[in-house]
Amino acid sequence: MKKIVIALSVLALLTSCVSKKKYTDLEARNKETQDLLNTATVKLNSCLEEKAGLTATVAGLKDYNTTLISASKDMTVLTTKGAQNVEKALESIKEKDLKITRMQDALTKKDSVTLALVTSLKRSVGFNDPDIEINVEKGVVFISIADKLLFKSGSYIVTDKAKGVLAKVAKVVNDKPDFECMVEGHTDSVPFIGNSILLDNWDLSVKRSTSIIRVLTNELGVNPAQLIAAGRSSYIPLVANDSAENRARNRRTRIVVLPKIDQFYEMIEQEMKNSKQ
Repeated sequence: MKKIVIALSVLALLTSCVSKKKYTDLEARNKETQDLLNTATVKLNSCLEEKAGLTATVAGLKDYNTTLISASKDMTVLTTKGAQNVEKALESIKEKDLKITRMQDALTKKDSVTLALVTSLKRSVGFNDPDIEINVEKGVVFISIADKLLFKSGSYIVTDKAKGVLAKVAKVVNDKPDFECMVEGHTDSVPFIGNSILLDNWDLSVKRSTSIIRVLTNELGVNPAQLIAAGRSSYIPLVANDSAENRARNRRTRIVVLPKIDQFYEMIEQEMKNSKQ
């Protein structure tokens, strides 16, 4: 209680010592200082908020930068793999183009061989006879001989005149040991009257084929391994079987001359090996 009385006394003394004008000035300054303090506080809070925002932005940018670096590494890997895949694809395309070129070269050579064979056949056979035709169909050489030069009607026994023709064919075949020959018998559509040996046109066409093969192998020295017997009956006609003349055209023996398939592939493989050297 005594302390309170003393404090009040001092306050009264100070108040009495400061003039009213000076007190007013002090109060104004105090207000101004308070205003400045409030303004500074507002700016400080604003700066703190801005700092917090910038800190968050920096953190986000750091995370984004880390993501970009990681993505960049992944892209580098992907780009490298992509480049490698593209390179492999290009190599594969080049290899396929090379194979196609080699195949085309091999086929060109095969065509050249076929053309040379046709020329050789025509020169060796040397016939200017409408009953003997030598032509090429789809890269295969055909020798077609009318049956009237080979057999009597309804017979599968080779005539002596036919042996002269077959001797020239045999010479060509013997000169081409890498080729095979399919001997095809063809008949007209008139039903064959069967006997104890032959039942129909199928039998007749096959029997005529084997008869020719026996002449070529037994009498003319052709290697049997090069020959194939085949009968086509009347089912591959050249023309309609509607006249005696047309039926005569359809009765024929066709010798199909072709390279051995395995040797043709060997030729292609050899071309591929040569191109790699």
